[in-house]
Amino acid sequence: MTDKPEFAAIVLAAGQGTRMKSKLPKVMHPLLGQPMLSYPVQAALDAGAKRVVCVVGHGAQVVTDSLHERFGAQVATALQPEQRGTGDAARCGYSALADWHGWVVILYGDSALLTSTALRALTEHTWASPGPLGLLTTTSADATGYGRILRDAQGKIVKIQEQKDCTPAEAAIREWNPGVYALRSDFFREAIGKLTTNNAQGELYLTDLVALAAAAGGSAGLHWDEAELHGVNDRVELAQREQVLQQRVARAHQRAGVSLRDPARTYIEPGVRIGQDVVIEAGVSLRGKTTIEADVRIDVGCVLQDCRVGQGARLLPYSVATDSVIGAGARIGPFAHLRPGTQLAADTHIGNFVETKQTVMGKGSKANHLAYLGDGIIGEGVNVGAGTIFCNYDGFNKHTTVLQDGAFIGSDSQLVAPVTVGKGAYVGTGTTVTMDVPDDALAIGRARQVNKPGLAARLRQKLKSDKERAAKK
Repeated sequence: MTDKPEFAAIVLAAGQGTRMKSKLPKVMHPLLGQPMLSYPVQAALDAGAKRVVCVVGHGAQVVTDSLHERFGAQVATALQPEQRGTGDAARCGYSALADWHGWVVILYGDSALLTSTALRALTEHTWASPGPLGLLTTTSADATGYGRILRDAQGKIVKIQEQKDCTPAEAAIREWNPGVYALRSDFFREAIGKLTTNNAQGELYLTDLVALAAAAGGSAGLHWDEAELHGVNDRVELAQREQVLQQRVARAHQRAGVSLRDPARTYIEPGVRIGQDVVIEAGVSLRGKTTIEADVRIDVGCVLQDCRVGQGARLLPYSVATDSVIGAGARIGPFAHLRPGTQLAADTHIGNFVETKQTVMGKGSKANHLAYLGDGIIGEGVNVGAGTIFCNYDGFNKHTTVLQDGAFIGSDSQLVAPVTVGKGAYVGTGTTVTMDVPDDALAIGRARQVNKPGLAARLRQKLKSDKERAAKK
């Protein structure tokens, strides 16, 4: 036997998960933005699995599509057409490994907390043992619901007894089976055909392989921390597992030089990358493939999805950005909304209640207050005043507004696209721009103010009288 024999992995993911009370297959429920199933699959790959087969059943197409999107050809699927128990599921999975002659690791699709470290430890422990099977075991003060580990007088594992088949004495056992196995493929191939439905549920139990292994050289148990071994049965447990995963992610970032003011109230998905000396306040949510470069500060309540944030940028409270680029030294918010396609160069400012979409903004340009900038190309050193609107949609098509370097847009202006404001041009406050403004020109498009002396008093009296007559009716 070599020091490190190769192994394939079978992930059991065919069940419906009725306690989730959902149309969605249980293994597709998200944990930190990723399907639950992706965690045990990734753990198997990280542990060195040469091949991974996921057994699908309920919602098979949804599960298969998700696996293909995330893992491509690294993961194959095998269909369990009828849910006849875990033993039958494992048999279906092994059918996709007919040409495999190494070892096989079996685990469950809801084992979201299981790490590659645990799988590597199990395989190494099993390979060093004389028997054909190894399994992880653990203990809890209350093992209700789990199969109990039965040992003989010498302490050797002889059987796993499922909860519904336990005697009162067996139910009192605290050591239980988390359902993670390593098996020699020749033993697996022969033993899987010996399983019977002679049990309380009338199903083929995968756990019965342990008794068969005990009679064929022994079952090697490896005790492991129960914190990694609990599955997910309902939405309460789903939330509990997500909290553990979030703690792992948060600690990894903290140890890499990121300051999290309140890790328990910070949501960071596994695909997020964060540089050193970033400070993240409470209530921040970082999702997808977001990348945060060094020295960034993200204040309370910000939400970023698939964004790139340059070095030294600052995001003020409750700003939201999706599929956007924020340049180095930029200042965003508070209460800013960057929609997909926003690209902000270095030292730009997007202030409170400013919304951008499919807009490129050059270095040093600013829109500090209450503006909508959609489908825009904004040069360097441009100032966009409060209340400015890019009127980009005619009901059928989107059109582009261009503000060239150094343009100044006065407050409460409307720019009706397609339109270009030239270099250094001014647009007067309250102007509706419907045609291009040349370089260094001043555009004014508003009605002339007229003052009517004494008319305000007469108007107030009229409005008061109208109100009094209406009240008498």
